[in-house]
Amino acid sequence: MRRRLAIVAATVCSVLLFSICTAAGTSAAGSAPPAGLMGIWGTAEVVPGTAALNSGGAAAVTAMSCASPGDCSAGGSYRDGLFHIQVFVVGQSNGTWGMAEEVPGTAALNKGGSAQVTSVSCASVGNCSAGGDYTDGSFRNQAFVVGQSNGTWGMAEEVPGTAALNKGGSAQVTSVSCASVGNCSAGGFYLNNSGHAQAFVVSETGGTWGMAEEVPGTVALNKGGTAQVASVSCASVGNCSAGGSYRDGSGHMQAFDVAETNGTWGNAKEVPGTAALNTGGAAQLTSVSCASVGSCSAGGDYLDGSGHAQAFAVTETNGTWGNAKRVPGTAALNTGGAAQLTSVSCASVGNCSAGGFYRDAFGNIEAFVVRQTNGTWGNAKEVPGTAALNTGGDAAIAAVSCASAGNCGAGGVYTDSSHHRQAFVVSEANGTWGAAREVPGTAALNTGGNAEIISVSCAAAGKCSAGGRYEDGASHRQAFVVSET
Repeated sequence: MRRRLAIVAATVCSVLLFSICTAAGTSAAGSAPPAGLMGIWGTAEVVPGTAALNSGGAAAVTAMSCASPGDCSAGGSYRDGLFHIQVFVVGQSNGTWGMAEEVPGTAALNKGGSAQVTSVSCASVGNCSAGGDYTDGSFRNQAFVVGQSNGTWGMAEEVPGTAALNKGGSAQVTSVSCASVGNCSAGGFYLNNSGHAQAFVVSETGGTWGMAEEVPGTVALNKGGTAQVASVSCASVGNCSAGGSYRDGSGHMQAFDVAETNGTWGNAKEVPGTAALNTGGAAQLTSVSCASVGSCSAGGDYLDGSGHAQAFAVTETNGTWGNAKRVPGTAALNTGGAAQLTSVSCASVGNCSAGGFYRDAFGNIEAFVVRQTNGTWGNAKEVPGTAALNTGGDAAIAAVSCASAGNCGAGGVYTDSSHHRQAFVVSEANGTWGAAREVPGTAALNTGGNAEIISVSCAAAGKCSAGGRYEDGASHRQAFVVSET
């Protein structure tokens, strides 16, 4: 599958091919968390219907959202018989996955044959929105959105307003968040007529998408002409937060945040505290999650004065962002100087979990998790169980999702002793992370040795679903899904 359009290169995200729960593990006191919260993961399966679609052999689930246990929607991409990259959506109902279908309307849009779904958000069962990008007949990348109503996907459309903005021909929706049915916000990037990357936001009201606009305030910030929205989270209708990165007049990458209040986007600003941290000049906000209006947490990475990539976290309280800080505990872990917080999920105000990766003293990339309790971040730690799994030394958390405080799922990738990439899941129950494990069923599927979890969504404690990709024995990449039962 073609790589995501990344106008802003992540500092150290090259260890991930892209940017969850088990019954294993023990609590800090040595006793196992209740099995009812941990859940039991079923066996991974090829996304139904993709065998017919993916005749070119390059498919993946790239985004997933679950409105209730066993009721999810997911999106991804596949390569057809003409070796064109197309996009699909698929739904899960009462625990059973239906048949994948090409995203309606993209046959007419994606004339250039290279599309992807980057984000899916479901406000209720069967009512979701998704976004991504496609290549038009002039081989210019355009941003699209598409909505699902009562279980049926409508027609994809170019994001309104981007035709006027995207004169440089490279646009993408990177993140979508829905507060209620038909009321969502999204963000991404486009190239203007000077070839500069600019960040945009757009909102859906009552099922109709409004006009995309350049993120207010980024004209002053983005003097270097490389900006994008990386993540959006909506706590209620018209009240969202977003963040990403921009390049300042000195050519340094900086992290920004921006808020939507009662449907109006305010001015973006540099993430507080990053000026002091980011002396190496390469920062980005990669993930934001809002538990209520004005109460969010976010994270990303920056370069310190020694040129080492460090992970940061930052918290908003009552509408005011505090100062970003290096993720506690990573000073001891990240001795190799290549860390990033990749995903944050907040179940309630001040109670979040997050994950990412770091490089240890031996040059190995390891996965970490960290928890925020009552507004205070604890110490990051290597994902339990990955020391035994990640003998090839290349692991990372790709996604975290929390159903309630201290009850979350996460997933990602590790490299085994044969240097094959494997997908893993790990769960947090009552605030304690269990032991990571290879996704059940992928040992039989992933005979080509290139698997990963890309997206995770937890609708209730111990009730998560996840998706990603693997490589079969014919070196074809296939999309898979897996759910807790």
